[in-house]
Amino acid sequence: MSRRSLLRFASVALAAALVTPFGFAQQIIKLSTTTSTESSGLLPYILPDFEAKTNSKVHVISVGTGKALELAKNGDVDVTLVHARTLEDKFVAEGHGVDRRDVMYNDFIIVGPNSDPAGIKGSTDVIAAMKKIVDSKAKFISRGDNSGTDVMEKKYWKEVGSQPQGSAYVSAGLGMGEVLTMAAELQAYTLSDRATYGAYRAKTGLTIAVQGDKKMFNPYGVIAVNPAKHPGVNYKGAKQFIDYLTSPEGQKKIASYKIEGEQLFFPSAK
Repeated sequence: MSRRSLLRFASVALAAALVTPFGFAQQIIKLSTTTSTESSGLLPYILPDFEAKTNSKVHVISVGTGKALELAKNGDVDVTLVHARTLEDKFVAEGHGVDRRDVMYNDFIIVGPNSDPAGIKGSTDVIAAMKKIVDSKAKFISRGDNSGTDVMEKKYWKEVGSQPQGSAYVSAGLGMGEVLTMAAELQAYTLSDRATYGAYRAKTGLTIAVQGDKKMFNPYGVIAVNPAKHPGVNYKGAKQFIDYLTSPEGQKKIASYKIEGEQLFFPSAK
């Protein structure tokens, strides 16, 4: 085969790889999001439906909220789905994001070993419980990754006025699933979103110690990267993703996701 024929063959093969069986090019949408949406199983549950309806492929980068917003700020993704409202508002106010919408919420919980060394099991007051953790010198594992969960944890310690010291406090710099696994290994407490805990409950054996405080409310928002700052982003795809998540169909899909019969995310789109 001549070099010209080889080049032509390669071009046809490449074009075929970018075309669906229906003859239409499949768009790529790059999404940065928190580990909770991925580790909980929510995204693997809802994305196939969205991808089929929009002839898209969503490339997911699952990191802490701080890193997810940083990727969006740099134009490395098209859209971001996170849960730290103060950071989200700052991101939009600085002109990095547009079209922010409420999507859903769940809540934070403190989980720990069955032995409950701090004696906080059954508490509905997160600040009082975290003070008991400090006073009892029980071990606490922190995300330590500037995620939405980490930001909320630091806010709680500020209200407590102190936090565990020395070996009693481990800043892991890891995702939620890994931190839950570490807490189980070290028989320690940690702050978790309920959804990821639900996905890891059986494998860690950790139990819920604190829940139900209004301060533990955990809302999620979706934001498109500003195309005026990054003309190369797929704003059309980002907008399709936002519209799907906040549509009646998308909201119903989110609500229907359960683990062992328990609903983990609650729709909140207005």
